[in-house]
Order: sequence, then structure tokens, then C-alpha cells
Amino acid sequence: MKLISIVTPCYNEEENVEILHEQIIEAMAEMPQYNFEHIFIDNASTDNTIPLLRKIASKDKHVKVILNTRNFGHIRSPYYGMLQAKGDVVVCMSSDLQDPPSMILDFIKKWEEGFKVVMGVKTSSKESKLVYTFRTFYYKVLSKLSNVQLVENFTGFGCYDHQVIEILRQMNDPYPYFRGLIADIGFPAAKIEFTQPKRKNGITKNNFFTLYDMAMLGFTNNTKVPLRMATMLGFFSAVVSFLIGLFYLVYKLVNWQNFQLGSAPIVIGLFFFGAIQLLFLGIVGEYIGAIYTQVLHRPLVIEKERINF
Repeated sequence: MKLISIVTPCYNEEENVEILHEQIIEAMAEMPQYNFEHIFIDNASTDNTIPLLRKIASKDKHVKVILNTRNFGHIRSPYYGMLQAKGDVVVCMSSDLQDPPSMILDFIKKWEEGFKVVMGVKTSSKESKLVYTFRTFYYKVLSKLSNVQLVENFTGFGCYDHQVIEILRQMNDPYPYFRGLIADIGFPAAKIEFTQPKRKNGITKNNFFTLYDMAMLGFTNNTKVPLRMATMLGFFSAVVSFLIGLFYLVYKLVNWQNFQLGSAPIVIGLFFFGAIQLLFLGIVGEYIGAIYTQVLHRPLVIEKERINF
């Protein structure tokens, strides 16, 4: 029997893990020709999630649990969990029930057709329209600037052949942008569209800083356009500044007695160019920070305990 590995990262999801487990069991009951393992990787939850995972694992040997020593973030932990899977195919999905477990059957059908990558693509969402609009705009911009063809509104929810997982293991990336890596590997992908349901239980663990971190990781890992924009804009600003300065010089020489330069243009110019310099200094800093993370090459996570492995 082929083995399906389902990987679910979680952090403070006490209201969802039991419901998710039940829905996974229901989904897999429709595919009795497959064996499966369900790997929960917990980022040191502070609520009742860990005791619930222990309870679930004690009753169902399909369930395996990895407990991290601390919260390693929403980028490293899910990726590490996927690398621990032993299945012929690996399904990655969140634990907040916004990735419908019922879609696993559709993913596996496409995988059996020969697709090594099957993506769940959000065509709409019942979450905040403002948040969805901003995310869609970000994906469009990143897709336009990226060195590889990224799929808009693909968050990582999908299934991946064991060959893809093996390639990810060989990459050994300490801070991976998963969506970009999947695009960079280049296997033809099947896309299954869905409407993301609204979170029913608990609250999202993402905030401005985690979303910003993910957004900047996408840029630094997939495009050099911001750096080249800084160079081009700097050159353009220098040319414009030279022309303006030349104009003022000529105008002053022609109208020496009548033309008064004043301090306002100088102050405005200083603030304008200072702002541009700080902006692109920050962009350069993001790229240097990404390089620094790669050089440190720390492990993705540190495990505290494994259950049912």
C-alpha cells in the first residue's frame, strides 16, 4: 500500500486539533487503498494543544507528533515537518481548518495522474476582504518581479511527491521560502482552486511582523529587482539633481540681482533624498540579513520529543 503523509504545523490550536484529526480520518476513509500517517509538529504551544495531541496519538497510531523546544516560527517548523515525512506523497496543510481536509482526495487523484506537485489555489476567501486584497496584490507584484514563475494565491497547501521532498532535503535551506522553492524546482503542477473558509475557532497567530517577514523573504529569495531599482533610481536622481542644479546656476547668473534661491528647495531636497537613501538602505539590509541567516546555517528546529515514530 502506498503511504500518504499528512503534515500539520500547529501553535495554540487547542480548539481545532481534535476536529482536524476527525476530518482527516473521514477523508482517509474514502481512500482505503492507501495507508497514511498524520504528523503534527507543534511549535511549543502554551495552551492545551500538547496534551490534546498526546491524547490523540495514544488512541490513533496513525498520528505522530513532534514537539519543538520553542516556537521556531511559521516558516521553519512546517518545512521541517515535511522533511520528516516518509510517505510516497506528502500533503501539507494548516491546523486552523482553513485548508479543507476534504480536498486531500482531489490532490491524490491528480498525483496518481502523474503530477509531482498539486497546489491548492485560493480563488476567493471568506476572511477579511481587506486582508485578502492586500495578499492578492502582494502575490501579483512578487510574481511579476520573481526570477521564477510563482503561482498567485498559493500558500503551500497541496501535495508533493516523495521525489520533490527528497530534492528539498538536498537543498538544506535554513530559512526556506517554500512557495518559491516549489516553483524553482520546476515540476509541472496541477492547480485545484478552492474558496478558503473563515476560521471558526481560535484566532490567527499571524501578525504584522510575521506577515512582513514572509513578504520580505519572498522578495529576497526570488528577485534582485529591488536592488537594481535602487541603482537605477540613484542614477536617475543624480541626473535630475545635476540638471536642476545647472538650471539654478544659469538662472542665477542671468538674474543675479532678482533671483533669490531661498532655503525651502534645499530642505525639501534633503528630506526627499534622505528618505530614498533610508528606503533602499533598508532593502539592502534585508538582503544582507538573508545572507547572514544562510551563513549561520542553524537547524530548522530543535526537537524536544517525538511520539509514535
